[in-house]
Order: sequence, then C-alpha cells, then structure tokens
Amino acid sequence: MDLEAILDVMGCKTRRDILTLLTEEPRFVSEISKELEVGQKAIIEHLKAMEELGLLRSSFHKIERGRPRKYYDISQKVEIQIHIDRDTIKMDIRGDDLSKLQELENKFSLGHDDVIEDLENLIDRYDRAKRYAEILLMEAKRRKNIIKLLEGE
Repeated sequence: MDLEAILDVMGCKTRRDILTLLTEEPRFVSEISKELEVGQKAIIEHLKAMEELGLLRSSFHKIERGRPRKYYDISQKVEIQIHIDRDTIKMDIRGDDLSKLQELENKFSLGHDDVIEDLENLIDRYDRAKRYAEILLMEAKRRKNIIKLLEGE
C-alpha cells in the first residue's frame, strides 16, 4: 500500500469520518450519506478512492425488497508510524506485509517490471523479522528451561 496515497486519503476529514463509521459495522452509500450529511455522489467518490487503495472492500447483500445493496467495510489493518524530530522525518506503514506482497504481485501482473527492488527490500525485511523472531524464540525457551530447573529444586 502506498504511503502517500494513504496520507492523501487520511488528509480528508470526510474520508476519516467514513472510516470511523465503518469501524462500527459495514454500511451502504445512503446510510453513510445520511449519517454524515454529505451527498451520495460525494460519498461514492470517497468510497471508490478508498476501495481502489485497498482500505475498503465492498460486497452485495440481498435485502427483503428491491435489488441487492452494496455494503462497504474496512478491508485490512493499516498502521502508519510517523516519527518527527530535529534531524529526521520517518514515515512507515506497518501492518500486513502479505498485502504488500500481493500489491507487488498485482503490479507485476499488470505488466510493471519495476518491482524487483521492492521485492528485494521486502525479502530483506522478512529475513530481519525472521532472525529477530528466532532470537526471541531462543530467549523464551531459555527462560522456560531456567524456570523448570528452579521449580525442580
């Protein structure tokens, strides 16, 4: 997921309000429009932008009368970390790395060949995470063994 695009989405109060509503339950356009007192055309444009980015997903649900309604829901957890100090500004997306891999796969399947560096960076990140997890696992096992030894005395 593109950090700039997420920041662009989150920079719009109406979009933040839509996301807040969707944390409660999936909703359809007219519900969102009524709740936020914003026209349906504008809501549809906001929803479209967030769905294209991957923040939202939509699905149709049958209702008792009439045609099925298109409901929107939050599609994945996204966490943005922003660090600002005198010497640096760092911004990073934290969350589901699998979604980053899927994003790169989609980009590649659309004919973009400029994914090599991104894939290499992602693999490096996975390798660092794996090494860190292995260290934590060894420490947890060591601690568990010490506790067993102490309880056995």
